[in-house]
Amino acid sequence: MSIDLTVMYAAHDAFRRDLERLGKAAADGTADTAGVRAGWANFTRQLHIHHTAEDSDLWPRVERRVEGRPRDVALLAEMAAEHAELDPRLTAVERALRDRSAELPCLVHALATTLDDHLAHEERSALPLIQEVLNPEDWAAFTGRIRRTQGLRGAAVFVPWIVDGVAPADRATFLGALPPPVRALNRLFWEPGYRRTGLWRS
Repeated sequence: MSIDLTVMYAAHDAFRRDLERLGKAAADGTADTAGVRAGWANFTRQLHIHHTAEDSDLWPRVERRVEGRPRDVALLAEMAAEHAELDPRLTAVERALRDRSAELPCLVHALATTLDDHLAHEERSALPLIQEVLNPEDWAAFTGRIRRTQGLRGAAVFVPWIVDGVAPADRATFLGALPPPVRALNRLFWEPGYRRTGLWRS
C-alpha cells in the first residue's frame, strides 16, 4: 500500500510561499511590521517541527530499511547535512530582521535558495525512497510525532496556514486528505481565527 504524501508536499509548498512573502516584504521595506514578524515566527516554528520530526522519527526508520545500500545511506546523510546548512541561514535572517539590516533581502534570498534546493532534493530522491521502503504504519508514526508536537492549538494554526492563499484545487486536495472532523473544525473555527491573526499582513 502506498503512502499518502499529500500533507508533506503541501507543507513544502507552504514553506516556499512564506519565504516568497518574506522576500517581497524585505524588498518593499515592510519586513518590520507586526504581521510579517508574526508570519516569520510561525514559519520558523513550522519548519522546526517538520525537520525535527524528520530527524527523529522519519529518517531513522528509512535508514534501518536501507542498511547495506550505500547510495541510499548517503542520501540520508545528505538530508541531515542540508538540514544543518539551513540553521545558520535562519539565524542570519532572524538577526537581520531584529537589527533592521539592509542585508535582509540578500539573506532571505540565500535562505530561500537553500531551502528550495533541499525540498526539491527531498521530493526528487528521498520521498520516492520513502514510498519504496516504508509502510503506512511507519508513516503514521512520523506524522503522529508532528501531531503530538503541534497539539490541538498548533493544529488550529497548521491547517489554515497550509491552505493560506493556495489555489482552490490544491486547497481541496489538502483538505480532502484530512479527517472530516478536522475539516469541520477548520471551516468553523480555525480559519476564522487564523485570519484574525493577520500573519504576513504588512
